[in-house]
Amino acid sequence: MAVRIALSVGEPAGIGPDLAVIAAQRKRGYELLAYADPALLHDRARLLNLPLSLVERDSTQAPISTPAGVLSVYPVPLTAPAHPGRLDPANVPAVLAALDAAWRDCRAEQAAALVTAPLHKGIINRAGRPFSGHTEYLARLAGGVQPVMLLLSGSLRVALATTHLPLSKVPHAITREHLGRVIEILHTALMRDFGLAEPRIQVLGLNPHAGEDGYLGNEERHIITPVLECLRDRGLALEGPLPADTAFLPSRLATVDAVLAMYHDQGLPVLKYAGFGQAVNVTLGLPAVRTSVDHGTALDRAGTGRVDPGSIEAALALAAKLAARRRG
Repeated sequence: MAVRIALSVGEPAGIGPDLAVIAAQRKRGYELLAYADPALLHDRARLLNLPLSLVERDSTQAPISTPAGVLSVYPVPLTAPAHPGRLDPANVPAVLAALDAAWRDCRAEQAAALVTAPLHKGIINRAGRPFSGHTEYLARLAGGVQPVMLLLSGSLRVALATTHLPLSKVPHAITREHLGRVIEILHTALMRDFGLAEPRIQVLGLNPHAGEDGYLGNEERHIITPVLECLRDRGLALEGPLPADTAFLPSRLATVDAVLAMYHDQGLPVLKYAGFGQAVNVTLGLPAVRTSVDHGTALDRAGTGRVDPGSIEAALALAAKLAARRRG
């Protein structure tokens, strides 16, 4: 029986619509349902000179398999015409409505997983809707669960203890309770979603040299180390806290299944250097599978044909794999 993968196309002025059109050029073993304005997709296909036939679908209908060049679409009309590279706050309500509908259908199990194309945080906030990222937004829609961001590139997995926070707020966010919960969520996901019987997790320190025995900061001694010791007593295989500047050496990575960084730009530059354009973002801790691309809206490339679909293809493939594993 076919399954359905929901695709939120994100910012209409960016490359999300391009990615949806490009993804439709392949026949897949599931129904790919794009939540978007049909006119937007037709316009972008015309700019890209790619064939595209749309089939308007209600998510309550049974999933279908479509041939190459055909895309199922759940219509969410835009307020204003979308132009590549030109942000318009008038379209923010429709952009979020499409994301809401896609997530609603995942929660109702009418879609097996959600894949998201990039949104533009700036224009959403400019339109009066506080928004720090998909990760936090979906966590609120799910009832305020604790989300954990995990990015994957090949065999490298990097999770984050905090997500889209100003650097000045990171130390205050890393409490014993929060860090312990993040590690538990990561550990559970590595077992359930990635099939690792005994996950090995490497945990980074917050400060340079992991605090240098307190001379460069006390968060390692007072927060991170006590949490790790407590969880080790419960049987979790945890290494750290380790200095971030040597934690990504190949010899260290060869012995672990995932790295937990304390903040966004501590872990992700290494991962994106290793596989930008092919990496996948996964939100752990949600009641449904959600994956995403590893890049932004790329406003300057929208409608030009200069788009690398590697990350969206990786996100779609991983979403289908994780959904199948959860279905058993």
